Amino acid sequence: MTEIPEHLRKRAEAARAKAAEKAAEGGAPAEGAAPAAGAEEPAAAPSGEASRIPAHLLERSKSAKARKEGATAEPAAAAPAAAGGGGVATAVAAAAPPPTATGPGGHTQRLLTVVKAGSIQDVKATPVDKVHTWPHLLAVEFVASLLMLTFVLIFSIFVNAPLLELANINNTPNPSKAPWYFLGLQELLTMFHPMVAGVTIPGMGIFLLILAPYIDRNPNNKPEDRKFAISLFTMFLMFWAVLVIIGSFFRGPGFNFVAPWTQGLFFEL
Repeated sequence: MTEIPEHLRKRAEAARAKAAEKAAEGGAPAEGAAPAAGAEEPAAAPSGEASRIPAHLLERSKSAKARKEGATAEPAAAAPAAAGGGGVATAVAAAAPPPTATGPGGHTQRLLTVVKAGSIQDVKATPVDKVHTWPHLLAVEFVASLLMLTFVLIFSIFVNAPLLELANINNTPNPSKAPWYFLGLQELLTMFHPMVAGVTIPGMGIFLLILAPYIDRNPNNKPEDRKFAISLFTMFLMFWAVLVIIGSFFRGPGFNFVAPWTQGLFFEL
């Protein structure tokens, strides 16, 4: 429901009070002359609230009231001849304009809905999720690299590296395994031709990872909205992790497949 502004409510109350005072001073008007007097009151007031109404609105109000009075008088005059000329009465009633509602003092101007300025203005700031590379990103990465370097330096002072004895050409270790980060590639060499295991499969994986940003162009950083990128990375990670685990714990002498819970572990860092 539309809320009427306070200044319009006060203006209506003042107009009703003036109309009541004039009616009390001049006595009760005649029944037929009441609408005409009510229509003339706003225009006759030389000062006060009525003087603020533009002249063209007053003229429009007078003409609308005149049309309304003429429309109500014509059907009453045509009522005795309704039996013989029903079509004429129907045409007159259809041509009559619809009644218009009047406001305080008999005026017919319409009151539009008052809308607060705050409800039609966009006061929300556009969220920005981008920062500059320098200094926001590089400064954090530089501090993180310094902390990691400090940790490795202190750790290497107190803990010796797990180095083996010097190599002996007369005693080849069995099984001979590569470091753990190369065991996935060594495991592929036991299954495929060296050209396929060492060039084709790793090359296809690297090429697919290079094309991933161009295939998935979604700029969102939420995991639930990046299903393709997360699925691709998960497949690549699980494929390589399975090969490393098999080469580390399930390969024994001669690089044959063994069960670690029956023949023990053949794995050294």
